[in-house]
Amino acid sequence: MSTSPRQHIARTILPPSPAFAATYMRIEIICTGDEILTGKTVNTNFSYISGKLAEAGLAVARGTTVGDDRDSLLEAFRLAGERADAVIVNGGLGPTVDDLSQEIAAKAAGVSLVLNQEWLERIEALFRRHNLVMQPNNRKQALLPATAELIDNPIGTACGFELDIGGARFYFTPGVPKELYLMLEEQIIPRLLTRSGTAAISRVKRFHLFGLGESHADSLLEGIQDSLRDRDVKLGFQSHYPQLEVKLAARGHDAGELLGRLEPIEAEVRKRVGNFIVAEDDATLEGIIAEILGRQAASLAVVETLTSGLISARLARLPTAGGFFRRGLIAAAAAEIETLLGLPGGSLSGGPLTEAAMREAARAAFRQTGSTHALVVLADRDDAGQPAPGATVWIAVATAQEVAVRKSRLLRFSDDDWLRTGAVEMGLDTLRRFLLGLPIAEKIDAET
Repeated sequence: MSTSPRQHIARTILPPSPAFAATYMRIEIICTGDEILTGKTVNTNFSYISGKLAEAGLAVARGTTVGDDRDSLLEAFRLAGERADAVIVNGGLGPTVDDLSQEIAAKAAGVSLVLNQEWLERIEALFRRHNLVMQPNNRKQALLPATAELIDNPIGTACGFELDIGGARFYFTPGVPKELYLMLEEQIIPRLLTRSGTAAISRVKRFHLFGLGESHADSLLEGIQDSLRDRDVKLGFQSHYPQLEVKLAARGHDAGELLGRLEPIEAEVRKRVGNFIVAEDDATLEGIIAEILGRQAASLAVVETLTSGLISARLARLPTAGGFFRRGLIAAAAAEIETLLGLPGGSLSGGPLTEAAMREAARAAFRQTGSTHALVVLADRDDAGQPAPGATVWIAVATAQEVAVRKSRLLRFSDDDWLRTGAVEMGLDTLRRFLLGLPIAEKIDAET
């Protein structure tokens, strides 16, 4: 697996071809809120918006953060209206006194605020549906600039809207991430694509890989981009430790035709790196494991150290966990695991772990919990009690028929969370591979 400390770095193999790149639009993003400006809240909305626009072939030229101040907001809106073609404003659509986006948008556009009766009725109906009392200040969310066009928010009370300020088209979105994500994907990006004169349907196919660094994956997928006759499809990578995301981005005019164009390229990616693909699109590694266990009517027990119970937590929180998750045994020390599993003292804690000791621990977990599968993840730490440069992670999976053991070395590039995160992913991936009949100790590159 890649041990590079770089995270959240997006890279495209080749620059977008002329056919793929949208007609150039100067797009800006303005994020509002004192909590964003002061750093009390990490601004993940900006990176999400920018990333989604990039996937659609729409480049962001500038990003601005503005506090909840009328003069600062007015200046930011007017400046963006002078230099941009399109502006996405995020935040400031709530019911409180520091939510100022509608008011300042109207002032910047030189129009008055008017009550949008349609949206007011939507808010009232939402409160009634949830048996809640609507507060008077929620009416403020239905006040929109007179020239504004509504952008629907199907899951919240904040009304999105668009209007012209200066020479730019402004798109106002709520700060609540779930609401923003839905509106951006379903409404704003299609509007921007239409405005730019390009195809208005986009599709991004995602493959989530574990066990390959960027350079290794790049070499395994070498030639795919060059072989694409369809220049409206591009291949890219995004590294977010401990996984690597491979993306196929495409755009067209018809959803069915778009899927048909992507299918052979997706098949080629699976052919080349299939064993390392832990999930696709919005699926997760733990979700894939749960699906397999469910199909097999199987159950699982987990024993773990070093990982702080994160393997059990990722599995136990799934909606289907009640059908397969039997038990999680978590301890910080190997001696505690011996007690929990009824093993002789010192069998795990008397020295460096061995394959024989891991096999016995996995068999004991299988016997004691009554599950069909037992996953045991333990570790030998370097320099016990001191900041550790790394750990040797041991993983065993036991069933009634067999026990499989994997040993791997993890380096500590930052804090202990780095080690924990790597060990959690490795433990879950080993279980996935075991359940699918794949080699559990397939070579992992050591890219740094």
